Amino acid sequence: MGRASWRPPLMWRFMLVLARILVFPLCRLRVSGRVPAELRGRPLILAANHVSPIDPIVMTAACHKAGIAPRFMATGGIFDAPVAGAAMRRAGHIRVDRNTSHVADALPTAVQALREGAMVLVYPEGRIGLDPWMWPERGKTGVARMAEAAGAPVLPVAQWNTHRVLPYTAPVGLGRSLLRALWRRPVVHVRFGDAPVDLSEVTGTPGARAMKATRLIMAGIDDTLAHLRAGEMETPRFVDHTRAVDNSRVRPRPGRTLTPGRSTAPPPAGSPPGTGSPAVRSADHPVSPAAEAGPA
Repeated sequence: MGRASWRPPLMWRFMLVLARILVFPLCRLRVSGRVPAELRGRPLILAANHVSPIDPIVMTAACHKAGIAPRFMATGGIFDAPVAGAAMRRAGHIRVDRNTSHVADALPTAVQALREGAMVLVYPEGRIGLDPWMWPERGKTGVARMAEAAGAPVLPVAQWNTHRVLPYTAPVGLGRSLLRALWRRPVVHVRFGDAPVDLSEVTGTPGARAMKATRLIMAGIDDTLAHLRAGEMETPRFVDHTRAVDNSRVRPRPGRTLTPGRSTAPPPAGSPPGTGSPAVRSADHPVSPAAEAGPA
């Protein structure tokens, strides 16, 4: 794969700076890890977890701080907005029309962007995750298929505490949430993984390869997030009670007690560790290929 030929448009460079300005009064952004020098200036997929509506703005600010300018895969609704949509198109970002007949169009567009030498950032969960513990859910297979088609490595990225800035239900209660964030300025973390996910041992049919690679990618995001969650590996210190709870895409992970067939929400903030921990699908519960399929 050759060196990068894609250069960030002026609009995207402006948006990167603007994100730093917007984020500064709302939180104290801490960026750790780094994109290794050998992965810069070449095709690269950044795969991140998704916990809050403000994640893309925080991630943009973190990318500026890290000195990178990836093309984001973003929901099509943003591209339909009068001002934001025009800015996203001029910045070179990639539209994903989820739950429509055009959703598959995003994959070849992203692959072409990678072949042109761009970094591409994607949220493999395809939505704000609804894991009751706020760990990454099972991902869609689009990121794995992108990686294989373009021959691009996948670097895991984790972000944490953005749910303290904007809750799941935003823009409902947006004004109150922003005022609270302005007053408290919570610490928000973004961490770039130490190394790309090792997909060299993935074999099988194309579908099996995509699902196996997706599990490895989500495990890489999980491991990267664990660095940011010391002391809150089970229940988050801050619980966003506006979040829905959906156990259908919960991933098994070390230390989690799995009990199929029941679902409970996390306990209120300040409850003793382990109180009200959700019971979820067991590790050996079969997962249908359709449940893990998707463009991104």
